[in-house]
Amino acid sequence: MIEQAYVQASDETTPAIKALRDLITQAVEATEGTAFAPLTFWLQMPASPEFKKMMDNDCQVRASRVASALSLETGGSYLPADLSVALGVPAKWAALDKAVSAGRVAIINGSTSHVGGSASKFNNERNTGFHVIVFLAVGKESTGRRFYLGFDPDVSSTAESQAKWKLLVTGDTAETAKTFDGKQSKQVVKAMILGDSETGFGPLVRKYYVDTDKAFPKIIRG
Repeated sequence: MIEQAYVQASDETTPAIKALRDLITQAVEATEGTAFAPLTFWLQMPASPEFKKMMDNDCQVRASRVASALSLETGGSYLPADLSVALGVPAKWAALDKAVSAGRVAIINGSTSHVGGSASKFNNERNTGFHVIVFLAVGKESTGRRFYLGFDPDVSSTAESQAKWKLLVTGDTAETAKTFDGKQSKQVVKAMILGDSETGFGPLVRKYYVDTDKAFPKIIRG
């Protein structure tokens, strides 16, 4: 699994954290449709707070539309060449760096256990299947260590994301969401993505320390 951590106030990213927070806020507020639409557009949700079953496995579709919604109009979202193919790996990441730094959100496809979160309900003993997340920015810590800032829509991805969800949505997700209006749904989405700090993000946005000299593990189909 790619090593992951949460954003710190001293971290610097391109695009900048404030610009990303503003962009995400605007995009979430602009989400159209029913009151339930913002939730399904942005989040891969559990059916209930017990996280025994997820409501869908549409990570690829969701990542593509999220990337489009958060990318600058010039160029649109960015889909890198297959990162599990060893040939030209450093060049692939160099091209991705250039695209993401210019405001194009990158769609990252990998094996579930590699790009997903440590507590994801999609992880399995056979290590089969794939997951899709997006990279929003290229970052650097105060120590100089590089990272990619990623958004993983999977609400089950970490212990922190699961705990946050339980505070926001109680009971059966679909039934609870019926009581929401559009504003409430968008507040839940922003809480999961943006969190409470103006200098950071919620539990679904994390730092990914990618070894850009090595290919991703091959995806094993179930």
